[in-house]
Amino acid sequence: MNRYICIHGHFYQPPRENPWLEEIELQDSAYPYHDWNERITSECYAPNTASRILDPDKRIIDIVNNYAKTSFDIGPTLLSWIKTHHPDVYQALIEADRLSQKRFSGHGSAIAHAYNHMIMPLASSRDKRTQVIWGIRDFEYRFGRKPEGMWLPETAANLETLDILAEQGITFTILAPRQARRVREICEEEWKDVNEKIDTRMPYMCRLPSGKTINLFFYDGQIAQDVAFRGLLNNGKNFAERLTGVFSDLEEPQLVHIATDGESYGHHHRYGDMALACALHHIESGKLANLTNYAEYMEKCPPTREVEIIENSSWSCVHGVERWRGDCGCNTLTNPGWNQGWRAPLREAMDWLRDNLIPIYEMGMASYIQDPWQARDDYIKVILNRSAQNEVILDGSVQSVEAFLSRHALRELSDDEKTKVLKLLEMQRCAMLMYTSCGWFFDDISGIETVQVMQYASCAMQLARGVGGEDLESGYLDILKRAQSNIPDFKDGAQVWETFVKPAALDLLKVGAHYAISSLFEEYPETINIFCYTAESEIYDLNESGIQKLAVGKARIHADITGDERLVCFAVLHFGDHNLIGGVREYMGNDSFSLMRQEITDAFMKSDIPEMIRLMDRHFETHSYSLWNLFKDEQRKVLNEILEPIISEIADSSRQTYEQHYPIMQVMRELQIPLPKALAATAEFILNTDLRKSLETEELDLEHLQKLVEE
Repeated sequence: MNRYICIHGHFYQPPRENPWLEEIELQDSAYPYHDWNERITSECYAPNTASRILDPDKRIIDIVNNYAKTSFDIGPTLLSWIKTHHPDVYQALIEADRLSQKRFSGHGSAIAHAYNHMIMPLASSRDKRTQVIWGIRDFEYRFGRKPEGMWLPETAANLETLDILAEQGITFTILAPRQARRVREICEEEWKDVNEKIDTRMPYMCRLPSGKTINLFFYDGQIAQDVAFRGLLNNGKNFAERLTGVFSDLEEPQLVHIATDGESYGHHHRYGDMALACALHHIESGKLANLTNYAEYMEKCPPTREVEIIENSSWSCVHGVERWRGDCGCNTLTNPGWNQGWRAPLREAMDWLRDNLIPIYEMGMASYIQDPWQARDDYIKVILNRSAQNEVILDGSVQSVEAFLSRHALRELSDDEKTKVLKLLEMQRCAMLMYTSCGWFFDDISGIETVQVMQYASCAMQLARGVGGEDLESGYLDILKRAQSNIPDFKDGAQVWETFVKPAALDLLKVGAHYAISSLFEEYPETINIFCYTAESEIYDLNESGIQKLAVGKARIHADITGDERLVCFAVLHFGDHNLIGGVREYMGNDSFSLMRQEITDAFMKSDIPEMIRLMDRHFETHSYSLWNLFKDEQRKVLNEILEPIISEIADSSRQTYEQHYPIMQVMRELQIPLPKALAATAEFILNTDLRKSLETEELDLEHLQKLVEE
């Protein structure tokens, strides 16, 4: 049979991690999940590893791993998160690639992904190359093989980008049909313009300026649109028949293939994973076509035609790549009257910052590293594992920070010199993460995606200052002032910076403040990991008097990624409830610390609160902190702890009200009279509480449960 079908899923989420913590903080908009990655994993990434196929009577007849029968890419930053937070899903993804190699003539279905979803045609040549190298190394580390294909973010392409893919050994990529300019038979001279109507049922060879070639697959745009936006996933059988309906009656090999956001299969469309599983089952069981992936099809049916692409084109902007650098008119269509004039100055600000960080990087590395840019390309081997030992099996060898430095250093480096080198490399990492495409995709500069890329820029500038580089913030903000927000309260990019970005920035002192404040609410061991930092207690005194607590001490705060560290001292007083004040500063020396420790402790023992506050002001000056300086998850945890007795009191009072007035509520129910809102709310609260408790018991009391449901 010469009919082949390939369904490609592009699985990606923008980096949501706090740039200073390397973890995603609580996102209330994703409730009841902790954050959007958790929510989408539950709705899409996990279900596709074990998707149900139902018979006409809605009974499960099979459970399948969809990834093993399709083609897929997963953004490296997302895959890193999945490995940490859902190792079972991660292993299922790796296993799917292994299974697909058996199914598809030795060709795995996973393809690589340019590292952090940067719009490649708008990137510098150096950044393009690093993005490709990092994407390949990340793939090799995870899947244990070299990638054959690579997904380009937003399928944005130009010849230089394709040339770099080919240079690094990538044999194919996937583009939208409107990205093809003209085609011809290989070895023929006459070109034919395709006008966005290229025959998508075959691969094409593209000749590159270097003399190399790369193969291109142009997906079926109409079916992809119907999957993503027009409800084709409402019925798996219809989905399958829509795919098979594209085949012609010709005997020559034909490939029907689509590419969409992988999140279509479960997140954007509920039970989309089951529609996909059903479609694949219908195709296979009915022998309607052979399922394949791109690499297998390319081996069986090499290109017979070549293509020229439309440079600087993409799948999600009809204007090419203008959505990521200008006010092209593309937006989410949810805010009529708004404009995206802010995109150009934001791009200009990022380019200005990137260019000004280069001399800081090159000059900073000159005394320590042989080739700074080769070291940056190789730094992915350190990024792949942030554990204390930092060992990564890659290319048949054990990698670590020390191994990395020994490969690239001009000589043996001191600890301070190693820290400086790592700060410079992290600065460059942030300088690429700040180009993540989502920062330009949406409607306003105040959006969370844009704030995220600006936070990466802030982190890069902070690291530059930390190695003695020029403070670039004022120059950066001068450009951002031209980026006008559509929301009057936010004014422009500089105001967005002051409102959302600057307050989010962390340093070791703020990490020390988090450690000191949170230590009042949970007992810490001598050494504790706080996200990507380690706090080591050297002195810790805890005094309690009624509901009041005082913690005084000193601790060493260590940045696990760069090796930077500070010795801090602190005094934190909790009055009860949410009332808390604290002081944290760099260690002031033994004599000053002993005096502070003695004076504040004596004042606490005398219950002299005004004197304690005065002493904190004197010893810590402007370095004062409160409950609001806790990192978001810990802040919520502490507030919940404070609220627990309050909620318990409200629950007891509500139950008393419910039981006291239960007879009259029963009478009203029998007479079909609606309950007053106050009583209805009380009854709902109590019944829901009892239902939850009943369902949480080890032995379910069905009779009691039935009674609650009837109530």
